[in-house]
Amino acid sequence: MCVTCGCNDHHAHADVHQHKNLSHEHHELINIEQNVLETNDRFAADNRKQFKDRSILAINFLSSPGSGKTSLLLKTIQHLKKDFAIAVIEGDQQTDFDARRIAALDIPVKQINTGKGCHLDAHMISHAIDQLPLPAHSLLFIENVGNLVCPALFDLGEAFKVMILSVTEGEDKPLKYPYMIRESQLMIINKIDLLPYVDFDINQCIQYALSVNPQLTIIQTSVTSRQGLDQWHHWLKSRATTAASLVS
Repeated sequence: MCVTCGCNDHHAHADVHQHKNLSHEHHELINIEQNVLETNDRFAADNRKQFKDRSILAINFLSSPGSGKTSLLLKTIQHLKKDFAIAVIEGDQQTDFDARRIAALDIPVKQINTGKGCHLDAHMISHAIDQLPLPAHSLLFIENVGNLVCPALFDLGEAFKVMILSVTEGEDKPLKYPYMIRESQLMIINKIDLLPYVDFDINQCIQYALSVNPQLTIIQTSVTSRQGLDQWHHWLKSRATTAASLVS
């Protein structure tokens, strides 16, 4: 007999208790997630205000590992550093390999190692910007941890999320990771010089992406052949010159 209510059906009652426990745990997880995101959003709002007040254009780079986002970032810095003050926040679970590549271009960079963490958050960014020279009208590139899930959930105070998708990853990624697509303002389809050598339907990929986010801008690039880089640089410049009105 159950000591709680006197029921003789031990198995049925055990199932009920298990369901109640699972429901309670689920409710707690939801509350924890809400608290984490609410705290993050407060830091993000403070970051965004700083960026707006100083006319800093902050770009959050999102991608899976191996998309080529660091190579694209390096090429972008080389092209734009004569026109803009630039700083970089580099996110990785371990190592400072990419940060050293950026520093070699004489660009201030702050490495954030997240350890077991799979994304950057706004509090991390808040500490990082305090340690970087960020004059007014500068560009701040935030290279997030390689992951197509968690980084999309965390607002960092950036003006734009830019997702980089390599043609080596498969054209179905926009449907598999729709939240990332919905949260991004620009998707860069990278490594298009490899299209003759991979099984990737670029038109299908674009169709999938626009079905998830009809407002998405899509640019096709190759760091190796330089295809599409002018279009990408123009997209950045047009937004950097009006950062004060765009970062809100």
